[in-house]
Amino acid sequence: MFVSHSDLWSMTRTTTGLCLRSDPRRPGGISGAPHWVKVRPRALYGVASEKKKSPIFTGDELHYVSVPNSDWTLALWRYLPSPQSQGRPRRNHPLLLLSGVATNAIGYDLSPQSSFARYMSSQGFDTWILEVRGAGLSTYRMDFGKVKQPLDAMRDSSVEHGMDGIFPSGFLEARQNSAIISQIRDVSQMLVNIVEKGQLPVPEQFLDLQGRFFTRLEEFQKQLDLILKYDWDFDHYLEEDVPAAMEYIRTYCKPKDGKLLAIGHSMGGILLYAMLSRCCSEGRNFGFTSIATLGSSLDYTTSKSSLKLLLPLADPAKALNVPVIPIGALLSAAHPLASRPPYFLSWLSSQVSAQGMKHPKLLDKLVLNNFCTVPAKLLLQLATAFQEGGLRDRSGTFFYKDYLRKSNVPVLALAGDQDLICPPEAVYETAKLISEDFVAYKVFGEPGGPHYGHYDLVGGRMVADQVYPCIIEFLNRNDVI
Repeated sequence: MFVSHSDLWSMTRTTTGLCLRSDPRRPGGISGAPHWVKVRPRALYGVASEKKKSPIFTGDELHYVSVPNSDWTLALWRYLPSPQSQGRPRRNHPLLLLSGVATNAIGYDLSPQSSFARYMSSQGFDTWILEVRGAGLSTYRMDFGKVKQPLDAMRDSSVEHGMDGIFPSGFLEARQNSAIISQIRDVSQMLVNIVEKGQLPVPEQFLDLQGRFFTRLEEFQKQLDLILKYDWDFDHYLEEDVPAAMEYIRTYCKPKDGKLLAIGHSMGGILLYAMLSRCCSEGRNFGFTSIATLGSSLDYTTSKSSLKLLLPLADPAKALNVPVIPIGALLSAAHPLASRPPYFLSWLSSQVSAQGMKHPKLLDKLVLNNFCTVPAKLLLQLATAFQEGGLRDRSGTFFYKDYLRKSNVPVLALAGDQDLICPPEAVYETAKLISEDFVAYKVFGEPGGPHYGHYDLVGGRMVADQVYPCIIEFLNRNDVI
């Protein structure tokens, strides 16, 4: 359980990762933030320094797993089966949760009253949330003393960011820095224009989106060295990050058949579909006993997805060789204009949640803390999901949906009736490719309400009564050895 006061974390080093966990001798609580203190680790990793109080982490244990042939260390938030689950049948498999593009673990655990992860742990599942490279608490060149947090963490005042440790002094000249920021500004201005497109003229004092955004952008100048390391694409997540996390969880939890249950929201579900397809094409073991996807598809060509608004960014980003597109900074700057009177950008809120489905404070927390910077390479590859044949690998020759028909892993594909990012027709476009013996497809939302937007499938007002029981029934049916 998440502890509300100072805790002593014990540290356990395995061959692939690091575990930080609350002292079980301490009494538990829900509110407040712990004061994390690292102690001397075992093995050859030196003395760990004290870590300042952080309100970010809300899980029971924080694990770190290194990615082979990479300088990135991924964060795994673990939620232990809660006392509420006592008396339920013992679960056979750990549960892995994958988040959407440019998001962190917070979307799965917004508050004690709105927590997908906590609900799953209350049902007896050993639940793990993966934060891929560049997201949340995942770190670059972790050395216990000079950890580089991803760019989205800069919005949290409790995180300190130094400039040393990545490139030798003088590696980046001032003119090079200026050129990179200028390129990012050019593409970012296009993004601002997209957001403002179609809006009626409004008084300048109400709509200073460009000024708000470029204030955020100044923060990036402090982290240019890290920006230049944002050079990965979707295939890096698929081939390196997710397999590393799965292997760590398997080693740690030791399921008898070596398999995991998995749930993916948005890009998280796309990753699960792509893994099934890759395994089918190569004749490899899937590693999953079943998967559930929430608002996910490999092919958006038949839908009216609002993500098409971002497609104009793809070619300019490629032509200018821009390393990142700071979508998180834009959303943070635009959110006050979308969520408060006179609501000039109210259409942005509907991209996240259907009207009335999220408490305003939780919506604020989601938008201001859940989104981060997007590597341009990632956006460019995901843009192929809007082209004929759907999402393809970085070479452009492998279409991820081509082999799904061969999969025999049970799949639950859920859609929201007012999901503007991944509409029901997009979810069905992928679900229909799987043998009907192994797929269940369901749309949540009723003509008279309630309605479900993109994030409402994870944490909307009605999920505990409507969505979660559907997922639990599916997991129960497939949590067998």
